[in-house]
Amino acid sequence: MPRTAPSEFDEKDKHEEEAHNADFARTIPCNKVSISAPFHWLSLGLHDFVRMPLISGFYGVCFMAAAVGIVLLLQWQGTHLVVMPALIVYMLIGPFLALGLYDASWEREKGHKPRLLHSMKAIGRNSTSQWAFAVLLTVCMIFWMRIAALLHVLYPSVQGAPVIEFLPFLLIGSLVGFLLASFVFSISAFSMPLMMERRVDMMSAVFTSFNAVRSNLPAMIVWATLICGGVLVGFATFGVGMLVTMPILGYGTWHAYHEIIRKKHHD
Repeated sequence: MPRTAPSEFDEKDKHEEEAHNADFARTIPCNKVSISAPFHWLSLGLHDFVRMPLISGFYGVCFMAAAVGIVLLLQWQGTHLVVMPALIVYMLIGPFLALGLYDASWEREKGHKPRLLHSMKAIGRNSTSQWAFAVLLTVCMIFWMRIAALLHVLYPSVQGAPVIEFLPFLLIGSLVGFLLASFVFSISAFSMPLMMERRVDMMSAVFTSFNAVRSNLPAMIVWATLICGGVLVGFATFGVGMLVTMPILGYGTWHAYHEIIRKKHHD
């Protein structure tokens, strides 16, 4: 039988389906920034911190409470074996707490007055993608913990062993930890603000974040170093430093996202 020509509605449905597929798991283009850009993000974060003391204080206390809980857990357990799980849990909590900081900076950019309650609702703005991302981070956490458990085979079994016997454990453990931490940082650097602002799917956010970090590697290495420094200061001060460092870094991340990820009309 001869084939009939597709109808106008069939063509329309086909185009809509292609557009939908193109929007899923896509990589949003990014801009290139200089290696000094992270210090500009940090200064903008400090400016937001000063302008929004109530919101900054609230989320600073949340970060501080999480850090204090981890320190107390380490002291209670009295073993280094819980360090890795505790830090990974903190890595899971951090991005979701930071959503409120992103929302506050976003409101200021739009000329609105940031409100604490409004910022707390940011976690539900794209809940499906955000919780899918949480599952992805949890899988990464479980994998990381399993690798860490396997690496303990290299740990000396004799108490008071010479330092040289610790080198295989320390070197291989540090290398694996660095690689996994770099991967997690790459997929999460801009995922959460992107899912919150544009409500994209989780895979689009992950691909876009990874591409943006890869395309701006020198600047992102500096930014990752500043983040690690802020976290270390917080833990070194028994969580008190988190009152200042984490809100500033959260606001700074929003400004980094807006400078690197291209706006909608450039997609």
